[in-house]
Amino acid sequence: MLTTPTPPKPTSPTTNVRLPGLPIEERLPRPDHQRGLSNRDGGTERWPRLTEVPERAYLTAQNPNHKLDTGSIEITGFLSMGRDLDMGLQLQSDSVSLRHCRIERRESSGWFIRDLQSTNGTYLNGSKIGEARLKDHDLIQVGEFSFYFTELPWRALELSSKSPIWEAELRRLPQFAKTDFSVLLVGPSGSGKEILAEAIHRHSPRAKMPFIAINCSALSENLIESELFGHLRGSYTGATHDRKGAFEAARGGTLFLDEIGDLPLSLQPKLLRALEAKEIRPVGSDRCIKTDVRIIAATHKNLSHLVKLGHFREDLYWRLNVCSMNPPALRDRMEDFTDLVYQFCRNYRVRLSHNAIERLREHSWPGNIRELRSVIQRAAAYYPGQSIQPEDLSNIMEPRLYPEVMPLADSVSSSSHPGSAGLNSAPGVGQNVIREIEREMIIRRLTANRGNQRKTAQDLGLPKSTLHDRLRTYGIDPNQFRI
Repeated sequence: MLTTPTPPKPTSPTTNVRLPGLPIEERLPRPDHQRGLSNRDGGTERWPRLTEVPERAYLTAQNPNHKLDTGSIEITGFLSMGRDLDMGLQLQSDSVSLRHCRIERRESSGWFIRDLQSTNGTYLNGSKIGEARLKDHDLIQVGEFSFYFTELPWRALELSSKSPIWEAELRRLPQFAKTDFSVLLVGPSGSGKEILAEAIHRHSPRAKMPFIAINCSALSENLIESELFGHLRGSYTGATHDRKGAFEAARGGTLFLDEIGDLPLSLQPKLLRALEAKEIRPVGSDRCIKTDVRIIAATHKNLSHLVKLGHFREDLYWRLNVCSMNPPALRDRMEDFTDLVYQFCRNYRVRLSHNAIERLREHSWPGNIRELRSVIQRAAAYYPGQSIQPEDLSNIMEPRLYPEVMPLADSVSSSSHPGSAGLNSAPGVGQNVIREIEREMIIRRLTANRGNQRKTAQDLGLPKSTLHDRLRTYGIDPNQFRI
């Protein structure tokens, strides 16, 4: 049963951050029963020293009940939370104590959270804690309120990445945006090519003018010319009035040609002329119209290979491929997975438990970022206002894809192939055989890659986090394979 402390004096409700006036030296003393508390991994040893501790950290509210929505809260030094008026972050709820918990920065040790003997406790990633060191993207629960702890503020994820290779490409985007040259985006479906195109337009001198997107694979060969260049009334059956095409609709702005690899070969010379001469001729017209657009094209196909096959004009390819970017598949930028999950969870007000997120990391994500967004949207519809656990994932993942989230050994044992019945009839023996095969595969790839875990994970088709779990499970030390 909740105990209700003496309510504070009436004040206008607020959820804004107000840094306390007390200097850090006058912070609340640590309760005796909390001294020497174990860290999240157990044991009472001292916290390992860190070479660098960020000067600032951030909290982001994650509350489907809409009682608190403060955006990113910057923490400099420390932040106390509770119902008391002196708290840096006031949380007005009976489930929160007057002085509930405190986040503080410790030199060379990191950021820590400490419970202040609250009535209902402070939870970190679903576990009740007295004190614990915080890690990037930890989930903090204070009464009915939930926050994500991050070392960086929320940002436009399409413009930054923790993947060194993709980040290096993204750094070119502002320079591309400043020019008027064509940009070619080549990457798998669902990897965010249209988001990148919109970002280029948004940061370009044409930002105040229209951004028009045309999917070249969604239109028939007879209609796509009219869609691009427009037509005059009576130019073909059904043309009952004059119509401007995409080039005219995007005048002064940007025209995004998605799936350019599906553009009919017969129409490619007309597009090339539009780019080279900066003029178009509407269907049924005998005069040309000057154009003023910036072209961004995208495809999931290998255009250079299509050129060799004669399915795409080489001159058009070089006209489009002035500046190029290659957004990777989600499985190739798993460093950003947690950031993307939290971004979508924040957008659609979804709460995923720490264990559920780790389970999702094991999925191969063939639909890339589009599939991930769809899963989070489905979670918002199926579990509004609820914390989603690993056992709930089967209801929000595609049934044909969900088995990929299962551990490798379990997936193999449940597959329907000749001999699987024998394994299922003797689960103890079957599981041991499968685990031995799996262990041998890992050792072979580690040997071939000289202990390089990233290459080994790629060879085995596993996320790096899953490979780490396998190494711990089988007691394999990757260092012994390094030469």
